[in-house]
Amino acid sequence: MCGRMVLTRSAHEIAEIFDLPGPPADCELGPRYNVAPSQDVLAIRIQGDGNAQLDPLHWGLIPSWSKARSTGYRMINARCESAAEKPSFRGALRARRCIVPADGFYEWQSPPAAVGKGKVTKIPHYFRPPDGDLLAMAGLWESWTDRTTGEVVESCSLLTCDANSDMRPVHHRMPILLARADHAAWLDPLGQDVESLRPLLAPARAGTLEAIAVSTRVNNPRNEDARCIEPAPGATTPA
Repeated sequence: MCGRMVLTRSAHEIAEIFDLPGPPADCELGPRYNVAPSQDVLAIRIQGDGNAQLDPLHWGLIPSWSKARSTGYRMINARCESAAEKPSFRGALRARRCIVPADGFYEWQSPPAAVGKGKVTKIPHYFRPPDGDLLAMAGLWESWTDRTTGEVVESCSLLTCDANSDMRPVHHRMPILLARADHAAWLDPLGQDVESLRPLLAPARAGTLEAIAVSTRVNNPRNEDARCIEPAPGATTPA
């Protein structure tokens, strides 16, 4: 799964990297080192004019038919193996796909020696591309209207798959990371044949990510600075 992420680039930098038009002013979220569910993330999606654009989306997908905004708290991730059958995700998988850019993301590892010994402190790890490139995480988005206030909330969920060898020592799931050559096919709202997308719903190749053990400072989402991604003293790379 993916429960926290990092995005330090500005919206204008992201637009340049992904060859997008200038982003709206509300896309400038500032350097973020500990983005948590229920907060805004940035996402690339196709607009009504057929062009890709960067937009802020609420992290935690709220299905259009949901009665309450709180549904999104349970919808931060969608399993790629079952998304096509789940009422919450199947419509978005067909026609409302997006890309969520990130410098990296966090995952937590249970210390092997502590397995079966009750409550333990898990070790957080920061996963990022070794070359410092941006990740393009596959996402789904929806638009939901609050029936009481009329507020429109646009939200998203990240698709996950089995972990690759980079992630497996820490966690058994990982976000789906799209290669640049697959961006157009993933974003195309007219490409509604889910079976044709199956080849994209796979673990990233080995070597795509490097893991850095970081301090438990990241456990608190109120901690939002560059110290969150610094290696923990005495930390070792998981193997």
